[in-house]
Amino acid sequence: MAKAPETDTFMDMFKRLGEELKLPRFDVDSILAHHRKNLEALQKSASAGASGASSLMSRQREIMQDTVREIAEMAQGFRAPGNPQEMMSKQADFVRRSFETTVKNASESAEIMRKSGTESLDILRNRIREAMAEIREGYDQRK
Repeated sequence: MAKAPETDTFMDMFKRLGEELKLPRFDVDSILAHHRKNLEALQKSASAGASGASSLMSRQREIMQDTVREIAEMAQGFRAPGNPQEMMSKQADFVRRSFETTVKNASESAEIMRKSGTESLDILRNRIREAMAEIREGYDQRK
């Protein structure tokens, strides 16, 4: 084999090797487009996940503010003099409301995470389906 000029690019050398070995031609533009779509799907998936995380953080901040406000209100209610039965009733009511709110907030947080995860996975799942169709189509064209 003759020595190739040093100005050849790697792609030129790879192309020449393929021609000499009689390898099938590759459509580099199609391969790059395929991988570009993969990267775009990954970016969309990551954005969906980040959006879900942001929504979750925002909701948790609201929950914390509501909790602090309720504790402050409860503390004000305990300052007022009253009989022990009334104090116990207020404490029991606060515990009940706290438990119900905690369950509701945990459910909301889980739903935000579920939606975010589902959206992110759906983006990737759809891209995998498209990629498999592209591969099948390319394979069928070679037959």
